[in-house]
Amino acid sequence: MAKVYAFVADGMEEVECLGVCDVLNRAGVDVTLVSVMGRKQIIGSHGFKLEADTLFEEITDDADVLFLPGGMPGTLHLGESDAVRKAVLAMHEAGKIVAAICAAPGVLGRYGLLQGKRACSFPDHEVNLTGAEVSREPVVTDGNIVTSRGLGTVMEFGLKLLELLVGPEKRDEIKEKIVYQPMA
Repeated sequence: MAKVYAFVADGMEEVECLGVCDVLNRAGVDVTLVSVMGRKQIIGSHGFKLEADTLFEEITDDADVLFLPGGMPGTLHLGESDAVRKAVLAMHEAGKIVAAICAAPGVLGRYGLLQGKRACSFPDHEVNLTGAEVSREPVVTDGNIVTSRGLGTVMEFGLKLLELLVGPEKRDEIKEKIVYQPMA
């Protein structure tokens, strides 16, 4: 079974995180919300309270995907965490998927992972895609890095991750079950 760690922090964009995680979960992907705050209770950027499944300090390195949701100041918390940086760099080095949406692709730019790659992000944060060829596509996959633009692209992003993890047949099954309508 594919395994995803979604790194969560105070100020994360709730729907970006939970929408993607829900799509993956519906296909049987093992999704774990991992708090990088030193406590399980998280307050999202819009005031919703969530409880992570585990703390960063308790995870192992067995995930297939590390997922960084956007939102402010959640993205700043992720980008400033040395532990997150080390985990993301290790995943990338291992050739595993590193995924980020909205402002969070800027964290990957900060870590030097977008050099010479195509990537996208929330328009106001494109300046943070250091070294990348900036795209305006809803979802961009370049090597093992998958980026997306924001809340309006959550379903496409989740479905792309699903395709990469469990294949197009399962992705199509989930698309039908959620009555997915592609973006115009």
